[in-house]
This record gives sequence, structure tokens and C-alpha cells, in this order.
Amino acid sequence: MKYTNLDKKNKFTSSSVGRDALLTILILAAATAISFGFFYIVPENSANIALTYITAIVLTARFTNRYVYGIIASLVSVVGINYLFTYPFFQVNFTLTGYPVTFLFTLTISLIVSAMTTQIKQQGDILVEREKLLMDAEKEKMRANLLRSVSHDLRTPLTGIIGSSSVYIDNYHSLSEEEKLNLVSHIREDSNWLLNMVENLLSVTRISENSMKIATSMESVEEVVAEAMSRFQKRFPNAHVKVQVPEDFLMIPMDAILIEQVIINLLENAIIHSCSRLPIELTVSYSSRQVAFCVKDYGIGISPDKLDTIFDGSCYDPKGSADGYRGMGIGLSICKTIITAHNGTIIAENHAGGCQFIFTLPREDEHE
Repeated sequence: MKYTNLDKKNKFTSSSVGRDALLTILILAAATAISFGFFYIVPENSANIALTYITAIVLTARFTNRYVYGIIASLVSVVGINYLFTYPFFQVNFTLTGYPVTFLFTLTISLIVSAMTTQIKQQGDILVEREKLLMDAEKEKMRANLLRSVSHDLRTPLTGIIGSSSVYIDNYHSLSEEEKLNLVSHIREDSNWLLNMVENLLSVTRISENSMKIATSMESVEEVVAEAMSRFQKRFPNAHVKVQVPEDFLMIPMDAILIEQVIINLLENAIIHSCSRLPIELTVSYSSRQVAFCVKDYGIGISPDKLDTIFDGSCYDPKGSADGYRGMGIGLSICKTIITAHNGTIIAENHAGGCQFIFTLPREDEHE
């Protein structure tokens, strides 16, 4: 792998030599043409010519990949000023009074500017590469947390299904009808939970792993909320949710299926974990730049020490009870992944009567 990357780097360097050389020639030619204009319009102000060539040197250092092009531009500029714009014209003459000093200062300034510009560009490239590495590390951390949550969240309900079905089969004749019904109910409940888990994992597969981008289209906010509520109520028919959406017709770019999954995950967490004393509230609001979705409950709230890590996939207790698979970890981690892919934001916060989750989506497609 290292050999392949080195080959690619060498190939890129070789292919960029011609481009950099051509770009240096074009920039210097343009500077020369502009300098001739200054020379004939305001011949008494030769400082404009020097500034024009210094600008050319900066541009050359900025848009080429090696120091050598900036140095070449510096030398050509100094010689060009002497040859084209210093009397006697079209002759290289370094014997003029004071010119050697001017030549040395101009060359020194040009070289320093070229070196500084190239160094700044290289530092910028290093920062970009460092940011890319940090993003890759963050993705790897999220992937590790997701796998940890999946391994925990899948193991427990599967164990419950196997245990309940084994008891049902092995003790079929000795169990009462009520006991059989309870076992089957537990199997159905665990199966529905696994189905929800699979839907979450399928949602993640819709996001490009390398670019964290998604294909969006203009969707009606009201229709997306209605579809999410329809799917949610099939799963929780007895849940009470108050929905409030703006009267204005809102169309924003999104992947409707993914956003529906986010809404369902947040509502499900509120129903299962909050112990809310009042109906859950789903409210949509908007501004000129974004649309905000808020899922609010009136329950026990979230422990303050978990607010900062609640979306990293680690909000479950591996030493908890048999219902530990009902942790919030994987669902909220997937919510964050989906919203981040939409260039949106998601936060969790406590309020006086419970907690609320708020995510925002931009009203314009920032992927374009």
C-alpha cells in the first residue's frame, strides 16, 4: 500500500511540472504586459512596475507546488525590469549608479515573499490534511461506538427470543394459556425491537461512507412528519404525541426516509425512557435559513454527565438489566450521523419539566 501511494504521489508530481511551468510563464507574461501599460501611461512612476512583478511572484508561489517556481519568477522579474524598463532599454546593465543595491534589495524581497507565500500554502495544506485525519478519526470512533452498541443491542433481545421460544416449546403442555400468551408477547416485542434496529442500520447504509453525503430532494416537511407519525403509531399505538407544524407550506432538501427515521428514533426514546407525565410534543419551526424539529417530553430528563456523550453511541449500561437493549445509544448515534450528513445540527438539553431533542436542517441544499 505504501508503494502504491508513493507511485501516485510521484505521478502527480510529474504531471504537475508542466502545469506549474506553464502557469509561471503565463503569470510573468501577464505581469510584463501590464507593466508595459504602466510604462507607457505613467513612465515617471516605475514603482508600479516593481509592484506588478512582486504581485506576479506572489501568485506564482501561491498556485505552484514548489519553491523553485517562485525563485525563478523572482530572478526573471528582476532581470526583466532591468532589461525592459531600465535605460538603456533591451540591454542588461547592472553598472547604473545605485542599481546593484536596488537589484539586491528587489531580489531579496522577491525571494522572501516567494518563500513566505509557499510556506503559508504548505502550512494550509498541512492543516487541511490534519483536519482530514481528525475527521477520519471521528468516523472511526463513531464506527467503533456503533459496532459496540450493535453487539450489545442485538445480543440481549436475541437471547430473550431464544429463551422464550425454548420455554414455550419445552413446556408447551404444562404452560397455561396466559403464560403462553406472555411468552409470545415477549417474543413479538423483542422481534419488533430487532426490526427497528435493522431499519436503523439500513438507514446508515444510505449514507456514503467516504464522503458522508446523501442524495437529497425537495420534500414537504408536513408530509415527512405525517409519514413518520404513521410509522411510529403502528409501532406504539397507545402513545400520545402532540404534533405542531407551521401553517406555511415548507419544502426543504432532505432524504425523507432518513429524516423520518430520525423523528421515529427520537419519539421512541421519549416514549420508552423519559417516563413522561404528559404527552410527547413534536414541534416544527423555521427561520429564513433553517427548519428546526423539536421532540419534547415531561419526564425524568437526562443526567448532565451524559449530555455531552449522548450521541456517540455509548449511552447504554452493559451491566444493566435484561432490558438493557432498550438503551438510547445506537438510535441517537444514527440520528447524529444522519443529521450531520444533511449539514444540520442536533442537540439534547434538559428543561424545567424534562428534556428535549432539537435538530435543524438547512433550507438550501449545501451539498451543491
